[in-house]
Amino acid sequence: MKITDIKTHFLKEWRTLLIVVVETDEGIYGLGESGLTSREYAVEGMIRDLKSLLIGQDPFRIEHLWQTMWRSGFHPSGQVLSSAIAAIDLALHDIKGKALGVPVYELLGGSTREKVLSYCHIGGDTPQETLEAARNAVSEGWKVLRWEPSYKPDMVMRGRWAVDKAIEEFRLLRAELGPDIELVFDAHTKLTPTEATYFCRQVEEFRPMFVEDPLRSEFAEGYTGLRQQTSVPLAAGEQLANKWQFRPFVEQNLIDYARIDLCIAGGLTEAKKIAGQCETHMIDLAVHNPIGPISTAACLHLNLSSPNVLVQELPRRPGECVPDLIATDQIWEDGWLTCLGEPGLGVTLQAEALENYPFTHEHLPILKRKDGSFANW
Repeated sequence: MKITDIKTHFLKEWRTLLIVVVETDEGIYGLGESGLTSREYAVEGMIRDLKSLLIGQDPFRIEHLWQTMWRSGFHPSGQVLSSAIAAIDLALHDIKGKALGVPVYELLGGSTREKVLSYCHIGGDTPQETLEAARNAVSEGWKVLRWEPSYKPDMVMRGRWAVDKAIEEFRLLRAELGPDIELVFDAHTKLTPTEATYFCRQVEEFRPMFVEDPLRSEFAEGYTGLRQQTSVPLAAGEQLANKWQFRPFVEQNLIDYARIDLCIAGGLTEAKKIAGQCETHMIDLAVHNPIGPISTAACLHLNLSSPNVLVQELPRRPGECVPDLIATDQIWEDGWLTCLGEPGLGVTLQAEALENYPFTHEHLPILKRKDGSFANW
């Protein structure tokens, strides 16, 4: 079997998506997805550069092809390259699983569990609106709820106001929902070290499952100080591109949970290695999965095959994102995600539906602080 073509498709549904199709001379194709939202053109350009390395190659040699894509440019690169490799790597695993007639989790060592706990996204303009969203989610069967700091319509990020609002939301949700519903707060790198410390200490009594990205990922050493000042479990990693970038967070025990994004951090090949790093430090996976159904499938197969798993992000359940375009064997029930075990990733492309999702390039929200300086979204 040989790779004959690599195609990219831009589309827009609830957010922009970049899907990759790797084709072979035996008619078996694989699907992948890039996670670098708002930088799709850059990733597509990198895939175009990598394509000539891959045409004519054996798609079963996944590790060899990964090393070739990562190292052939000589200069170590970052998230654009790793996101391009990720999309191709997922597609190669999909091809191999389909060719061998087994689900991808069998290629990764077989299943370690039957299903994976998942969490949804909630939120509101006021604490009362967030509470109402939480009530609705729990009534649908969700066991874990996630939300993030708010900002106002003028796009100004008011740190202390956002922190105080989130503390009140924690108080309301824990009081109403009781101890059995898990609460996840994604600070989304919006907070300063002072704000993050204050916030984490204030919500300790409400027992978060974890607080995610309280600080910017470039500032790994900042987590050292934060760890010394709070008992709240910390999670990070969604912006990281590879095992080397994860290394200080893992080896210095700066996090409790690893937010690996398979569509940014080099695909399943690299994610499995990061998961192994994490296992040696008793760090569980809480994978970052904010985009489409191919990403969801890849995350699910990683989680089904890994011993150290906490939860999987799931903002859209099976059938809720591009359902006419991507068919999937995923099953969600009562807060848990699993699949039927169809060959490959269990996803197929209905190419005629691509025209239903015309692409328009979008930047992520641009926030500012009161003085007009840039603030992370």
